[in-house]
Amino acid sequence: MTTETAGAGALLALMRDGHARTRSDLVKLTGLARSTVTLRLEALLDRRWIVPAEGPVSSGGRPATAFTFNTGARLVLAADLGVMHARAAVTDLGARVLAERRAGIAIAEGPEKVLDWLIEAFTGLLAETGHTLAEVCGVGVGLPGPVSHGTGRPVSPPIMPGWDGFDVPGRLGARLGAPVLVDNDVNIMAVGEHWSTGRGTAHMIFVKLGTGIGSGLITEHRLHRGAQGAAGDIGHIRASAEAADALCRCGNTGCLEAVAGGGALAARLRAEGLDADTAWDVVRLVRAGDRTAVTLVRQAGREIGQVLASLVNFFNPGVIVIGGELADAGEHLLAGVRESVYSRSLPLATAHLNIRVSELGEQVGIIGAAVLVIEETLSPDAVDRSLT
Repeated sequence: MTTETAGAGALLALMRDGHARTRSDLVKLTGLARSTVTLRLEALLDRRWIVPAEGPVSSGGRPATAFTFNTGARLVLAADLGVMHARAAVTDLGARVLAERRAGIAIAEGPEKVLDWLIEAFTGLLAETGHTLAEVCGVGVGLPGPVSHGTGRPVSPPIMPGWDGFDVPGRLGARLGAPVLVDNDVNIMAVGEHWSTGRGTAHMIFVKLGTGIGSGLITEHRLHRGAQGAAGDIGHIRASAEAADALCRCGNTGCLEAVAGGGALAARLRAEGLDADTAWDVVRLVRAGDRTAVTLVRQAGREIGQVLASLVNFFNPGVIVIGGELADAGEHLLAGVRESVYSRSLPLATAHLNIRVSELGEQVGIIGAAVLVIEETLSPDAVDRSLT
């Protein structure tokens, strides 16, 4: 790779906004010499990172060729592994899902069984779409527990027996022949929601309300993982004093998850004689208009809102996004959350605060896992290395 093409990755970054641009456009944008821009464009064209746009662009003289980012240059394998479900998908470099597969496989069945299903699902999806592993630039995986960002290994996950310290990137990378990025599932959801619907928001909290409770933090448009990757674990913050005796699966009492998580709500509904085993069952009862379920979910929203109010005062987000299975309970849940947040937070912190349900729904994890890989693959340095 010549010195002139060493900055091709930075040029590609400019072209990822979806707009077709000519050589003259890029010369004006970058201030580079036309010959340098031409060399970098040729390098990107050679690896299919960009392609000629359909139809030449005319500004009154001879029509000039425009170029655009090629989202089909590579493929991404993305997975969202939950407590009781697994999703796998193939996407392009625009995070567009080309094919998807789902299964009701529990994370507690262990890493070998779950990851073997994932490998089989990925290879099957590639075959269905007429592609091969050679076209894959990376694999992104979300896990429902703490993950060391540096190693991609789960760290003491409370609901994932057999997963502690398991080499997830090594297992998948050896079978799929591509780099593997692993993160906590709520982190990838935060990334997916921000990338797809919230790029204009610099500070966001994504809250996942499912069997458990967690959050992902976006600050200055970037995912905030903390020193060890444990940032955002709000499920084990102590809830209200009334819930002090509630036993949590982490071993402590009074945790928010033990009071307002989908598993805890289902257990309380069972105690009332209702048929509820999962967070989905809680939502089903709410949608059916069951008064006990509606009252319970609204109160859970208040408990969650009390914890979020502290985060709002401390972090001052512009948006709080509610996702996960319980988000489908709709306004009954949101009403409780908003009631506590707006009554317990500073007026300045809530003046322009938007609290809403995820716009991506159940696909948010898949999109986020894909985006992790896309941003890594398309970083200027990575693109420059691909041209050597």
